[in-house]
Amino acid sequence: MVQLVGSLRKELADSLSACRVLVVGAGGIGCELLKNLVLTGFKNIEVIDLDIIDVSNLNRQFLFQKKHVGKSKAQVAKESVLQFCPTANITAYHDSIMNPEYNVEFFRNFMLVMNALDNRAARNHVNRMCLAADIPLIESGTAGYLGQVTVIKKGLTECYECQPKPTQKTFPGCTIRNTPSEPIHCIVWAKYLFNQLFGEEDADQEVATLENSNTDGDIKRVSTKDWARSTGYDAVKLFNKLFKDDIQYLLTMDKLWKKRKAPLPLDWLEIQKLGMPASSVARDFNDQQVLGVAGYSQLFSRSVETLRSMLADKGDGAELVWDKDDPPAMDFVTAAANLRMHIFSMNMKSRFDIKSMAGNIIPAIATTNAVIAGLIVLEALKILSGDVEQCRTIFLNKQPNPRKKLLVPCALDPPSANCYVCASKPEVTVKLNVHNTLVLALQDKILKEKFGMVAPDVQIEDGKGTILISSEEGETEANNSKFLSDFGIRHGSRLQVDDFLQDYTLLVNVIHCEDLEKDVEFEVVGDAPDKAPTPPSAQEDKNVANGNKDSAEPSTSSKAPAEQDDVLIVDSDEEEPSSSTMDVRMESGGHKRKLHDAETGEASAKRQRLDQPLAADEEDDDIIALD
Repeated sequence: MVQLVGSLRKELADSLSACRVLVVGAGGIGCELLKNLVLTGFKNIEVIDLDIIDVSNLNRQFLFQKKHVGKSKAQVAKESVLQFCPTANITAYHDSIMNPEYNVEFFRNFMLVMNALDNRAARNHVNRMCLAADIPLIESGTAGYLGQVTVIKKGLTECYECQPKPTQKTFPGCTIRNTPSEPIHCIVWAKYLFNQLFGEEDADQEVATLENSNTDGDIKRVSTKDWARSTGYDAVKLFNKLFKDDIQYLLTMDKLWKKRKAPLPLDWLEIQKLGMPASSVARDFNDQQVLGVAGYSQLFSRSVETLRSMLADKGDGAELVWDKDDPPAMDFVTAAANLRMHIFSMNMKSRFDIKSMAGNIIPAIATTNAVIAGLIVLEALKILSGDVEQCRTIFLNKQPNPRKKLLVPCALDPPSANCYVCASKPEVTVKLNVHNTLVLALQDKILKEKFGMVAPDVQIEDGKGTILISSEEGETEANNSKFLSDFGIRHGSRLQVDDFLQDYTLLVNVIHCEDLEKDVEFEVVGDAPDKAPTPPSAQEDKNVANGNKDSAEPSTSSKAPAEQDDVLIVDSDEEEPSSSTMDVRMESGGHKRKLHDAETGEASAKRQRLDQPLAADEEDDDIIALD
């Protein structure tokens, strides 16, 4: 007779209480996951997240309350979970998983790692650390109503980086509010600000720091619109609040600026001393023109006055609706976005560029996080039962498929022989101009940004072992401003690249090219970053879900989305589903084919279906996805 502890076999229940697991991320999925883990019987959990709690998190990250705003997500999540499961042993780290202290030996302390992350760089890093430590990883992601869970095991399945992925078009909400690093972050922030001041308010889009403490110590949220009304929509007060006071508040978060350039607050009076009169900002200035800080300050003031008048003309309780073809609305977003870009040391953009990046918003779905977190635990139970082969990639679709199923399991794919991460001898070929490419660009844009390394060391295979880049601070800094050709690198040169933190080695073959497309600095040969891989057609096999023949195909809508002029912004809790595939489509003839996903507009790739019945088996919150 099988002995049960709750709903689990005793052997499995004992395994759960004894094993150590790592949860990376304590946001939308992470909160649900931590709750599920302790209620299932996991006792030894470590959780890491660099983010702090924001007011906008409270409507779906249920481990947090108003009094927790401004505190560490990981620490508060631990405290909240211990309230309903005090016997659990939980360790919380308010830190980035990419810091050197979380090395391969750290990962080897765990039997299982579960990702609840919100950015590709961290996902790539955890993927490599788990491969190096030979620890199973459960990867997950959500985007609106869509979600996905998959299992990664060295030598058995594809790793996170086996398939080329489209250039990342998703950004965590904390990046939008606290640490923007790209112009699009500032444009989305400015559009959120427009809605908060003049349009329909949404807690998820709150971008200003407007909180007061009452006598009981509780945090009381102050509406941005109410505060603006109390000032009479005073443009100068708005300016100093958004671009000075809020930035100074961000500067108090020391950990955010350890490895980032700190923002520089703007002051209205200081800018006016630059001597640019308001009249110098023409009402019909060229859309291609970039005005500068003083010019955008005046444009901000003028657009606020215009929008205030428009709102007043509509009467009490009225709202303005965002329209990229409405000049005052576009002026406001252009000015606010550019001022924020300047604060965070980015090159400012023309109104034409900013208009082309504006778009629509789809809200985050809390229940999607809950479903995905539950599926993560189910896959974890298979792993701890010793049934890794029975693990599946599971897709959560927006609409039921013809079999009336929302959850669609698919077989895990084997590792790709051409993967530049998990192959036995990772190797890539990069096409670039050796006379124009700086060593610093090789380090930052190619090795770190493109190939996801943290601290690369580069040696030229020139018979001398020339060290081009060293991860030791200052050792090769003088090389940064030199071109690759200055070190004898030419067509056919080979670079040996090592990242000791990730226990990762990559051989880079250099192809010299002088006719790259405009604004393209390099290309990875064989890579198609803006397309999902096109799979070969295959006959439909009988699909089986976790040993149950009553299974499901993914949704089969055959309509590709129409071309859109606007950018689509998906406001979700985690990064868009993380694998190279999001959906599986079936043609009426029984053959699989790749179609565009109705939500993202990106091509979806097939996953191989099961061909026989189965036995048994730092941080962050809302995500902005650009289509």
